[in-house]
Amino acid sequence: QGQLVESGGGLVQAGGSLRLSCAAPRMITSVFNGNTWAWYRQAPGKQREVVATFSSDGSTNYADSVKGRFTVSRDSPKKKVYLQMNSLIPEDTATYYCYARLGYNNAELWGQGTQVTVSS
Repeated sequence: QGQLVESGGGLVQAGGSLRLSCAAPRMITSVFNGNTWAWYRQAPGKQREVVATFSSDGSTNYADSVKGRFTVSRDSPKKKVYLQMNSLIPEDTATYYCYARLGYNNAELWGQGTQVTVSS
């Protein structure tokens, strides 16, 4: 509990930007780098969906709905994963969750969620 700490959500106008952060301060760096990281989101009344992934080999994938607008990145020395969100639209409004699948045992970790609200 509390292994993933998210920050950076908020209220923004359409067309604006936000950067979400996911910190793993208690995770040793080798474990941090060996994980698959992802950002999910869940809007009211909808299922949780994957937005972006960052694999241990550095490859990334994005949902079609955010391609070209969102960028996922990893900062190993800081043990943080980021989601840079540009050109936000109201449909991006959701609670965003950080996710990690540990490389050495496939255990799954979730952050507490951070709210992103995009006004039109």
